[in-house]
Amino acid sequence: MPEIRSASLKRTTKETDIDLWLQLDCPVGVKQEISVNTGIGFLDHMLDALAKHSGMSLRLNCKGDLFIDDHHTTEDVAIALGQAFHQALFGQNGEGLKGIRRFGTGFAPLDEALARVVVDISNRPYCSTDLKLKREMIGKLSCEMIPHVFYSFAMGAQITLHVDVLKGENDHHK
Repeated sequence: MPEIRSASLKRTTKETDIDLWLQLDCPVGVKQEISVNTGIGFLDHMLDALAKHSGMSLRLNCKGDLFIDDHHTTEDVAIALGQAFHQALFGQNGEGLKGIRRFGTGFAPLDEALARVVVDISNRPYCSTDLKLKREMIGKLSCEMIPHVFYSFAMGAQITLHVDVLKGENDHHK
């Protein structure tokens, strides 16, 4: 039976307190578990969708200084998720990549929008985004933070990540 790739992480800063558990593999007969609470509805929605459609289980709870703005919570959640992802893929002691190929490409349509993501699980963090966002906010998440989510995740996960919106009109779909 293959090893189940998972990670638990607690991250506490002056601005946020995060508890996170993820399991990349959901064995046959085990129900996927998803519970995300950052205090930012659209961020919760996107992380929930990521977990659901990737097949991973994710429990994430963040208490952040949202009375200031969404920056610290959004950034710290993405860093923590990236660190947990790296730990699950490389092991607690960084013993080596487990269960995947190094490079990957994916396309995702949502109604009129089409996005492409290309990854290199390389321990060489880099991030490039072209999201074509037009709105200032989606719910309580400022659109300027969305590229920063990808950047913070890539730095925490130590991966190279390219995210491009190829077409689309509705920022909620991009």
